[in-house]
Amino acid sequence: MSKMKEEKQPETAEKTEPTVKEAAEHTEPAAQTDKQENAPEKSEKAEKAEKKKKAEPTELEKAKEAQAKEHEQYLRLAAEYDNFRKRTQREKDGIYQDAVADTAKKFLSVYDNLARALNNETADEAYKKGVEMTMNELVKILNGIGINAFGEAGEAFDPQRHNAVMHIEDESLGENVIAEVFQTGFVMGEKVIRFAMVKVAN
Repeated sequence: MSKMKEEKQPETAEKTEPTVKEAAEHTEPAAQTDKQENAPEKSEKAEKAEKKKKAEPTELEKAKEAQAKEHEQYLRLAAEYDNFRKRTQREKDGIYQDAVADTAKKFLSVYDNLARALNNETADEAYKKGVEMTMNELVKILNGIGINAFGEAGEAFDPQRHNAVMHIEDESLGENVIAEVFQTGFVMGEKVIRFAMVKVAN
């Protein structure tokens, strides 16, 4: 009996040894698989962290961006100020021109009276000379503030500047030609202060 037991013992030992190896063989690939599975996760995290680090602007880039914003704000402010200055200047010029035009209109009746006096025949040469000097001085003053007279016989009729109060047929004159001026017109630059009152031919 004892021999039989002794003979069976090695068989048991032989059977147990492969079982331990098999267990070791099964556990090693599992550990390697876990390592392989964890390795890509770590590499992906590292790549994401590196990308995030690259995506974040550096201090120099932040400073450049802030400077660019301030420069843009400065340019916008400068443009707004320039527009405001030009608009204010235009308004001032407009107010000045309107004031000058309104004031000049008050003196146009004086111009008309002097013109009528010059057209009247007179034997008094001193009187005529005085009227001429007064008219010349008035015209000089008007020209000095930018106001000029217009409207003479022979000029082409312009509805933007002339007011036609009469019309005649005259073969000696061209079409739409001013035959006679009843009242002189005045302009200040492009602005008509008073329309010329005229007679138009043909």
